[in-house]
Amino acid sequence: MQQSRRHFLRQASVVAGAFAGLRTFTSCQSPQPAPDPALLAQGLGPLKPDPKKILDLPAGFAYTIISKTGAPMADGLRVPSAPDGMAAFPGPDGLTLLVRNHELSLRTKPAATAPLTPAKEGGFGDNFQLLSPAMKARMYDAGGASGRPCMGGTTTMVFDTRTQKMVREFLSLGGTLRNCAGGPTPWGSWVTCEEGVDRKGTHCAQDHGYCFEVPATAEPELAQPVPLKAMGRFNHEAVAVDADRGHVYETEDRMDGLLYRFTPNTPGKLAVGGRLQALALQDARKLDLRNGGKEPALAVGGRLPVKWIDLDQVESPKDDLRTRGYKAGAVRFARGEGMWYARGMVYFACTAGGSALRGQIWRYHPGSDAATGELELFIEPNHRMVMDMCDNITLAPWGDLILCEDGVGDQFLLGVTPEGKVYPFARNAQGTSEFAGATFSPDATTLFVNIQRPGLTLAVTGPWPQAAAPKS
Repeated sequence: MQQSRRHFLRQASVVAGAFAGLRTFTSCQSPQPAPDPALLAQGLGPLKPDPKKILDLPAGFAYTIISKTGAPMADGLRVPSAPDGMAAFPGPDGLTLLVRNHELSLRTKPAATAPLTPAKEGGFGDNFQLLSPAMKARMYDAGGASGRPCMGGTTTMVFDTRTQKMVREFLSLGGTLRNCAGGPTPWGSWVTCEEGVDRKGTHCAQDHGYCFEVPATAEPELAQPVPLKAMGRFNHEAVAVDADRGHVYETEDRMDGLLYRFTPNTPGKLAVGGRLQALALQDARKLDLRNGGKEPALAVGGRLPVKWIDLDQVESPKDDLRTRGYKAGAVRFARGEGMWYARGMVYFACTAGGSALRGQIWRYHPGSDAATGELELFIEPNHRMVMDMCDNITLAPWGDLILCEDGVGDQFLLGVTPEGKVYPFARNAQGTSEFAGATFSPDATTLFVNIQRPGLTLAVTGPWPQAAAPKS
């Protein structure tokens, strides 16, 4: 008899306390045995059904919809669709600045014959009538021969956590494509990443597949659209900055992707160039860490001594950086996505890792020198009832990771304890769209998160746990 995730987690809540009312398997899926309850944590309490059918949360927590696709912005444009990765920064007068990606591709589907993404998706009006010549001049790619601008980019929201009210929002980067994730920098900017490698042609005036830096500002302003070419051209997903060492880590959303590290020539100055490397084993073995076979290359909790190898031709006109890197000794991962620097380590998600293809969380421990370190498989539940294709991640103020799911059916925000146990924190009650961009306000009062379709940004408040006391 097929057991639903909803039923199992209700039963598990007897001992774990938090898992209740969760997703069911689709009819096309084969039955799975129940996962080990030892994988589960108590969390913040069972999820309560939302009468408005937007977001199920534990008792005592509440949400506000602070932004919707299509709503007017302070610069005369509309909020673009497909909100994705996001980060929060301290603003003036106690305000919070949120820089948010919009994952808008050139076409509605990857196929070259697919229809172009409708103009209104980008917030410029049904026929780009809201886009002024001045704004178009500040875009990275205002379009090729077709004259149709690329519609990805970022918006910035100015939010007051004291009143839980939006102050203003505006376009802050324009003319890019498929801005999926990225990462905050310690110097107050957001690095937004293009998850696509479209080339200059009929619809594009520029090559794509780059990172761009967007300063967090309170007043409407379009960032200078400078592609950070030395950080590589590939299917970018997320970045994480090691403030102590100056390294910038990058994930690649491909089934045979690599883990990259960029070292700027001048710390904090990404646009002046630097060195791009890929993660490899110290013993020079080629290794596939997707763990897709019956025998995993590395068990949960296992560690591998690793090093970094230099890459050349990082602008990769043939989109072969990952294959050349693997031939040179780099290790492979299954769809690297979310990434966060915390506790002196780099955590990153591989959405399709593991034998069940349901996801992994890795952590990289930097070594005492810049050349070496250790790679650890932190969690790999291999069960959709526990975790279903983790994507964006962030660190909660009390020390747990918060994961955004992007799987099949019901979607959840999951918490992961420092011990690697998983619990649900929120459920998308209005549909099956992914969560994205989870991030906490600088004052630790508010969790912001996007539901990509129909395009909502929410602010969540409640009785958050206290930050763990530092160990003496």
